[in-house]
Amino acid sequence: MGGTGVSKSQVSRLITEIDERVNAFLNRPIEGEWPYLWIDATYLKEREGGRIVSTAVIVAVGVNTLGKREVLGVASGPSEAEPFWKSFLRSLADRGLRGVKLVISDDHKGLRSAAGKVFNATQQRCRVHWMRNALAHVGAKQRPAVVAMLKTIFAQESAEAAHEQWHHVADALRERYEKLAVMMDGSREEVLAYMAFPKEHWPQISSTNPLERVNKEIKRRADVIGIFPNTAAVIRLVGALMLEQNDEWSVSRRYMTLETIGTLSDNPRISLPALAA
Repeated sequence: MGGTGVSKSQVSRLITEIDERVNAFLNRPIEGEWPYLWIDATYLKEREGGRIVSTAVIVAVGVNTLGKREVLGVASGPSEAEPFWKSFLRSLADRGLRGVKLVISDDHKGLRSAAGKVFNATQQRCRVHWMRNALAHVGAKQRPAVVAMLKTIFAQESAEAAHEQWHHVADALRERYEKLAVMMDGSREEVLAYMAFPKEHWPQISSTNPLERVNKEIKRRADVIGIFPNTAAVIRLVGALMLEQNDEWSVSRRYMTLETIGTLSDNPRISLPALAA
C-alpha cells in the first residue's frame, strides 16, 4: 500500500501513550458507593523466566447506587493466593471504593478471606460455576435428572423457601451421590447469599455471567497475540479493552434502577426523587 513501516521510536511512543491512558484509567479515584462488586479471572499465556506460564488476569466490575456499571480495576497474579487478593482489594479501597455489600466471584478461597477483611462484605459464589462443580460428582446419564432437582432450589420465590428446598434436595441425593450432598452441605450459604438482596437484582448478582462478554472479548484479542512477552503487555492490552468497555457503559442505560439499587445505600440522606430529577 506504499507504507514504509513503523520505526522503533514510533512504536515506543505509541506504547507510552497507551500506558499513560491505561494507567490513568486503572488508577482513577473511585467515587460514591458500590453495593455490588463482580470479580472474575481469565487465564492467559505469558513468558516468565524463560518459561511459558498461565497467568490469571483479574477484572473487577461494580455497580454504584446510581445504577451505573463501571470497570473498577484490573490486575494480574496468582488467583488462589490471599496476599494477592488482599493487595488488589486494598488498592481498590485506597482509590475510594466503599459501600460494598456483596462480592460475586468464583470459588477463590483467597478472595473470600480477603474480601471479608477489606470490605466486610457478603460473599456470593457464582451459581453457574457451582453447578458445573456439582455435576462433576454425577455420571453423564444421571445429570439431567440431578440438574432438574437442583434448579428447583433456585426457582423458589424467597430465601427461606430456597434454603428449605436446598436441604430437601441434598437429603434426596445423599444416598446415591454422597460427595455431592457433602458439597451442598458446605456451600449453601455462599451460593444462596444473593437472595438476601432485592429480588429484582437476582438474575445479575447470582453469578459472574455479567462479565461473560468482557471475558470473551479479552480472550478474542489475546488469541491474536498468543503468548504475551511480560505482565506489562497483559495489563496494557486488557486495560485498553476495559477502557473501551467502560466508555461504552458510560453512555448506556442504567444497569439497575434507582428505585431498587438506592435502597442499598449507606447514606440515609440520598433521595431517589431528587436523583431522578
